[in-house]
Amino acid sequence: MKAFVVYESMFGNTEAVARAIAEGLGDFVQVQLADIASSPAIPEGVDLIVAGGPTHAFSMTRESTREDAVRQGATHGSTGTGLREWLDALPAGEHTQLMATFDTRVDKVRHLPGSAAKGAAKLAHRHGYPAAAHAESFWVSGVDGPLLDGELERATRWGEQLGALLADRT
Repeated sequence: MKAFVVYESMFGNTEAVARAIAEGLGDFVQVQLADIASSPAIPEGVDLIVAGGPTHAFSMTRESTREDAVRQGATHGSTGTGLREWLDALPAGEHTQLMATFDTRVDKVRHLPGSAAKGAAKLAHRHGYPAAAHAESFWVSGVDGPLLDGELERATRWGEQLGALLADRT
């Protein structure tokens, strides 16, 4: 079984979460990790896609919100391509690969609606990818982070849960 973890990260927090998820998955399946900024294609033979990005303006990033992140000091990622564009480019149809989505969100606005992970899950569903799990959010203390204590460990556990789910399908 194989998993593909793809992420968009502007300040490095979402990348850290993606790496922790990949670590948890790696206990169960082969894992490939890629930054969306490199415009990765889904590798052959992948059974699970885990896609994530930061929440900007209550949803997935847009070019304008990525440009704003750069003005605020972001040094990772790309202003041109993000999770939204990567998902939009996926082929529509009935897919056998499962999809799980995650995001990073600012802790101080937990009560506000909007999540990049939920938006990504809806878009993946419209493209014909069945969900492996509910969309998951990981919390940062401010726009540029850092991640709250325990979030990387929680991301690793979520990766383990996804890996166990995938291993049980065989």
